[in-house]
Amino acid sequence: MQIDIIETPGLGDRSYLVSEGGVGVVVDPQRDIDRMLALAQERDVRIALVVETHLHNDYLTGGLELARAVGAAYVVPAGDDVAYERTPAADGDVLEAGPMRLRVLHTPGHTHHHVSYVLADGEGSVQAVFTGGSMLYGSTGRTDLVGPEHTDELTHAQYHSVRRLADELPADTPVFPTHGFGSFCSATPTSGDSSTVGEQRRVNPALTQDEQTYVDELVAGLTAIPAWYAHMGPGNAAGPTPVDLSPPRPVDPPELAERLAAGEWVVDLRTRTAFAAGHLPGALNFQLAIANFVTYVGWLVPWGAPLTLIGETEQQVADARRELVRIGIDRLAGAAIGTPEKLADGRGLVSYPVSDFAGLAAAMAADAELVVVDARRADERAGGGVRGSRHIPIHELADRIDEVPDGDVWVYCGSGYRASIAASLLARTGRRPVLVDGSYADADTGAAAVGLHHAGV
Repeated sequence: MQIDIIETPGLGDRSYLVSEGGVGVVVDPQRDIDRMLALAQERDVRIALVVETHLHNDYLTGGLELARAVGAAYVVPAGDDVAYERTPAADGDVLEAGPMRLRVLHTPGHTHHHVSYVLADGEGSVQAVFTGGSMLYGSTGRTDLVGPEHTDELTHAQYHSVRRLADELPADTPVFPTHGFGSFCSATPTSGDSSTVGEQRRVNPALTQDEQTYVDELVAGLTAIPAWYAHMGPGNAAGPTPVDLSPPRPVDPPELAERLAAGEWVVDLRTRTAFAAGHLPGALNFQLAIANFVTYVGWLVPWGAPLTLIGETEQQVADARRELVRIGIDRLAGAAIGTPEKLADGRGLVSYPVSDFAGLAAAMAADAELVVVDARRADERAGGGVRGSRHIPIHELADRIDEVPDGDVWVYCGSGYRASIAASLLARTGRRPVLVDGSYADADTGAAAVGLHHAGV
C-alpha cells in the first residue's frame, strides 16, 4: 500500500493519494488537480474514491472536479449541506476501493460534521488514519472558523474527537492530517513532519491536558482569521467551478500606468530587496514566496477587487496564478511581464531604504522620536516588541494607515515579508518607509545592547 503526500506549502496543507492494486483514493485534494492526475498516472492507478474530511475553510477543493474528471465517487461528510451529488460519509460507514477499506469516524471540532478516515487493508489491518483538521502533529485544528457562537461547543467536541482517535486506534497507526504545516487552520503551531497515534498520546494537548484546561488554552490562543476564509466554506458547499490556469490577459505599460494611477491593486512579485531598490510608483510588493504569498494577497486584497500582477517572467506569473486559484482568486485583471525599467516606459521608478534590526537600533539611538511600525499579529506582539513602536498588524494597515504620521517610518515584522508589504503600502501614500529586513529573533542578539527589544510590550 502506497501513501503519497502532495504538499501545498503556500497554504500549509497536505493532500494524499493512497494506492494499492492499481486503485487509488484521494484525500482532501487542492483545487489544482493536475498535480493529482499526474501522480496517479505516474503510479498507474485508477482513482476510485475522492474523500473530504470536511468542508475546508482555507482553500477551495478540487475534489468535485477531480471526481467528475476520473469518474470516481465523491465522498463528503453526511451532515454538510452541499449543492451537488455526493456520497455522504457517516460515522461507522466503510468505503471500499479495490483492496482498501476506509472506516468513517465522526470527529467534530474543526467543523461540526468533520470526519476522519481509518485506512485498513483487505484483511482489516489498520494502516493509517487521515485526520484532516482533527488530530494534528502536536496540536489540533482551530475551532472558531464556523462562527464565534460555536467555538466553545466545537472546542469541547475537538477534545473528545482526538481522544476517540487515540482510544480506538493502535498506537503504531500513522497519522496523516491535512492541516498543520503552516496553515492558519491549526489552533497552535505544530511540530514534526510525521507521527503516530502513540506519539500523539504523549504530546498532543488534547491527550495530555484535562478537558477544561485544553479548552481554555486553545480558545485563548486563537489568532486572527485570514479574510479569505469567509468565502471558502460557502464556495466548497456550492461546488467550485473547474480550475483555470490559463495565462492572465497581457497588460501593456500605458494600461499598467492607468491602473497604478487609479490606485488599483498592482502586485509586484519580485523579492523585497529588489522591489525596494526600484519599482513603479503605486505598486505593492507581495514577494512570490512559497510560504506567504497567497496568505497575504488573500488577506489584504479586498475580495473581488481588480488585481494586476507584475512578474519578471511568464513562469513567475503562472506560479502566482496557481497559488491564487487555490483560494478562488480566478479573475485577474491582467499581468505585465518584464523589468520595472521596461514597464515604466520612460517614467521614473521610486525606491526606499532597506536596513536590519541593528540599523534600526542605531536610528533609534540617534532619534528618540523615530516612528516605528510593528506589522506582526497580536499574538506575536504579546511576546515582545520594539520599544515605542506602533503596533498595526499588516491585515489592519490599509484601514489604519492614517495612524502613521507622514514622513519617515521604519517598519518590521517577524521576517521582513510582511514589513515589505507594509512598506509598499506606506510608500503608496507618500510616506518614506525604511524596510527592516530580517528575523525578529535577531533583534535580541543584534541590538539588545541599545535596548531595541524587550518582552511584554
